[in-house]
Amino acid sequence: MLQVNGEPLDGTGLNTVRDLLDQKGWKADQVAVELNGTILRQEDFSTIQLSDGDKLEVVRFVGGG
Repeated sequence: MLQVNGEPLDGTGLNTVRDLLDQKGWKADQVAVELNGTILRQEDFSTIQLSDGDKLEVVRFVGGG
């Protein structure tokens, strides 16, 4: 089980951070991701493996004016 933005999420089938973003429909270039207290670089989303118990915070950028 993962925790994403404070909510539990079944991580079955999610191997990488990129998999999570794709499942949620979040574009990698429009989010910032923190994994277990560490802010990740966008270029690492496809290689960083998720594990049971991981805690992620995902912040989406919203345009406006």
